Amino acid sequence: MGKTVTVGRALLSVFDKSGMADFARGLAEAGVELVSTGGTQRLIAEAGLPVREIADLTGFPEMMDGRVKTLHPKVHGGLLAVRDNAEHRAAMQAHDIGPIDLVAVNLYPFEKTVASGASYDEIIENIDIGGPAMVRSAAKNHAYVTIVVDPADYPAILEAIRSGGIPFALRQKLAAKAYARTAAYDSFISAWFAREIGFDDATYRSFAGTLSEVMRYGENPHQWAAFYKNGDMRPGVATAIQVQGKTLSYNNINDTDAAFELVSEFDPAESAAVAIIKHANPCGVALAGDLKSAYQKALRTDPVSAFGGIVACNREIDAATATEIVKVFTEVIVAPAATQEAQNIIAAKKNLRLLLTGGVADAKAEGLTVKSVAGGLLVQGRDNRNVDDCELKVVTRRQPTEQELIDLKLAAKVAKHVKSNAIIYVKDGATAGIGAGQMSRVDSARVAHRKSIDAAEAAGLDAALTLGSVVASDAFFPFADGLEALVAAGATAVIQPGGSMRDDEVIAAADAAGIAMVMTGMRHFRH
Repeated sequence: MGKTVTVGRALLSVFDKSGMADFARGLAEAGVELVSTGGTQRLIAEAGLPVREIADLTGFPEMMDGRVKTLHPKVHGGLLAVRDNAEHRAAMQAHDIGPIDLVAVNLYPFEKTVASGASYDEIIENIDIGGPAMVRSAAKNHAYVTIVVDPADYPAILEAIRSGGIPFALRQKLAAKAYARTAAYDSFISAWFAREIGFDDATYRSFAGTLSEVMRYGENPHQWAAFYKNGDMRPGVATAIQVQGKTLSYNNINDTDAAFELVSEFDPAESAAVAIIKHANPCGVALAGDLKSAYQKALRTDPVSAFGGIVACNREIDAATATEIVKVFTEVIVAPAATQEAQNIIAAKKNLRLLLTGGVADAKAEGLTVKSVAGGLLVQGRDNRNVDDCELKVVTRRQPTEQELIDLKLAAKVAKHVKSNAIIYVKDGATAGIGAGQMSRVDSARVAHRKSIDAAEAAGLDAALTLGSVVASDAFFPFADGLEALVAAGATAVIQPGGSMRDDEVIAAADAAGIAMVMTGMRHFRH
């Protein structure tokens, strides 16, 4: 099983024909008989190389619009036969089955067909059957057969053949890669079916991705990490073009995703939005008529934490905004686009990564989020609703003012993207304090207030930024003490889901303090 094998016959049948002519030429020069199908056969013949049609090998023509061409015993017998097994050799001789020692196959572009918006019938036709069958047969019999599913592996295979044969270690590695490819392929297909029919309670659920890059390390230097893309064309870190800067790290990608998903909550046609993220939590978010103003307002929330953060914008970055951003050490800037002048300004910071996504993500789009736990995966639908989808209910005697209501909605949208327990103070279209990830909602309120005092002092102000602000809580207040902490910080209105056993007590505390309270009925835990 562990020996080096020579290649006498190769079957070549690929959709992605990049590198195939050179690969076929290298095989032919090594004395390998070439057998091929359809367009691949024509490509090889046009390169002036001798190639045998698959129909000549099987004795059957391609039929049913190409659905049936390699599904034949002379193909799979040639792939699966155990060469050292006397019974297998006898069966090959009795049925005139010749060995196939190498198979180069890549599959119909199912993922790209789905992404293109093709019809249901066209998508079905791009489910490959013969290709995966040959891949699995060849990979199973890797003791004798070499399977190649990636054109990037052609040079290594030719080098091995020229050196006397293909070693077992290489065949084994290629077989593992082949099974991973067919598994990923089937995962994409099953996921598409699940979306089409709303199959949320599927007995079996698989997830797949294609390697984008192996990283230096993960969250910490002792952890291995890699980035795999799943083919989803949702605008964001996976689809963005990196214009400049160092390679993204594991933490960069995680934080950039969080930042861009947050600013995608805001329609760029209505307002410019900027979010500054640190460790997947926002340290400042703001809306304004232009990006420069939005950035300056977001930075004011917590200028200390913004150092080394991620900046996300929902509009094209202009020169004025770029000039402001580069004044503070920043790891990543992500936006739909950037003017050439802005790019030139950012280019002065050669390590600063600039990612351009081409658009904002659809905050209301359906999708899945996945989290690993010991022994399994937790899968849920994306949190694709926000305060705009809620029927707001004012539960206090005082109604919020028009400006308070605008700020309350902003605070609620930000709270959706802050680790729970989350408390968000907002004033005049910008965060005034953010409390994230505390075990007590009271502590989140106090942390946010404390940071707002520090930010005010840095700006030369006499009072905390939270004075006169509104507040959003990602979940209900279990006791009145959380509300009382907000009032003490200077809040004048609160938005929260409601649903606590002590809602009446919390509402009474709000009335006693003379503040407005709005309930949404929608919680936004983020863990």
